Amino acid sequence: MDFDVAIIGGGPGGFAAAIRAAQLGLRTAIIEASHIGGTCLNCGCIPTKALLRTAEVSRIMSHTNEFGISTSTKSLNILDIGERSSRIICDLRDGMIGRLTDHGVTIINGFASFVDKNTLSIRSGKNLSEITSENIIIATGARPKMLPGIDESLILKGLAWTTNEAINPKFIPKRILIIGSGAIGVELASFYFSVNSEVTIVEIQDRILLKEDKEISDYARKIFLRSGVSILLKTKSQNFREKIDREVAVDLLDPDGNIKTLVVDIIIVAIGVVPNISGLALDMAGVKIAGNGSIKIFDDQETSQKGIYAIGDVAATPWLAHKASREGIVCVEKIAGLPSVTPIDLKKIPSCTYSNPQIASIGMTEEEAADLDIRIGKSYLKGNGRAVTLGETDGFVKIIFDGKTGELLGAHLIGHEVSELIALFSVAIAGELTDRELMAAVFPHPTISECIQEAIAAAGTRTGDK
Repeated sequence: MDFDVAIIGGGPGGFAAAIRAAQLGLRTAIIEASHIGGTCLNCGCIPTKALLRTAEVSRIMSHTNEFGISTSTKSLNILDIGERSSRIICDLRDGMIGRLTDHGVTIINGFASFVDKNTLSIRSGKNLSEITSENIIIATGARPKMLPGIDESLILKGLAWTTNEAINPKFIPKRILIIGSGAIGVELASFYFSVNSEVTIVEIQDRILLKEDKEISDYARKIFLRSGVSILLKTKSQNFREKIDREVAVDLLDPDGNIKTLVVDIIIVAIGVVPNISGLALDMAGVKIAGNGSIKIFDDQETSQKGIYAIGDVAATPWLAHKASREGIVCVEKIAGLPSVTPIDLKKIPSCTYSNPQIASIGMTEEEAADLDIRIGKSYLKGNGRAVTLGETDGFVKIIFDGKTGELLGAHLIGHEVSELIALFSVAIAGELTDRELMAAVFPHPTISECIQEAIAAAGTRTGDK
């Protein structure tokens, strides 16, 4: 065999797997058809966060008088915004390539497909080659899903965008309709509203951010509405059509059956992703597909074919880069034969939404824990010294404990930079820390993290205590 491990896809999952495999002394190759870094780096997590940083700076500049600073008129240059994002992507990509090279990983540019369970055909332009590997990891990610009913002509004319186009705009649309209110949808709403677009979010469900705790979801909606974003719930978008002057008309069907026509400049579709399995020739390797188009996985990310693994968005939800990275490490450690490999619990993976305000969560929501004996503690940022001095008082911390044992069941945060706080709860869950152990920690003052300890205290004592 040419390699011990061959990884198809150079995104965060494939990259983490390659580095870990090399560290464990395995002969490793990574095959990437486009750019190292995958969707996350090149057209997902990183460019989105670059845009959102621009949004944050723009928002702060709109309120400088509150901090005793007078500024001149604010102007936005979308080309400069895009250029900054491109520089960040290139710098990070070069760093990833450098790390792979330093670890002795073979980087192969091309599109891989299976010949058999141990052989890959690599197409690069007109050139074809083959490699063999004892183990193969599929880390091909996913692509944005387009809403059925949107005519291809609207896409070709640039009137309907997927998230790929939305994070690399060549102009700032005046009026935008965002279909979907998951993390990506609300992040894009935060950016475009901050750069003076009129933003309407349409969601077919009864609330935004459906995967979050309902109290968090409702609070976020209230803040977004207050800022000026329009949100239409239990509403179906249909009958998309181009009007004169490059406008798009959309019929919006509300819960009572009434139809309202909305005219916008751009439609952004943010309704999820589709696993990238096309062209892999998975049947040649005996790899089975699940009903939703993802690759079926079993213990430690192994597929239906022994020695072939699948990680990240191509395998299963949640679609999170850090989940893909952890999965890559787990399956490589299994391949290397390490005596103790910590399994992944998908219910204990943190998630973050980088809107304004930010949202971060891990574990069970209050709704999911409704049938259990639980204690809930909350602490609001409006009473936190650090948040007040920053002028960022929207938000709260909500923690759910088992009522008898003190086990941490879930944590849900909304507010300024809470994405930086959720890791504490990830460590706490991994270390099986209880409410008492968390309460024994000393939190620095003044910091927003103090809200965590206040929420723990607010949860009260265990029902099993005398």
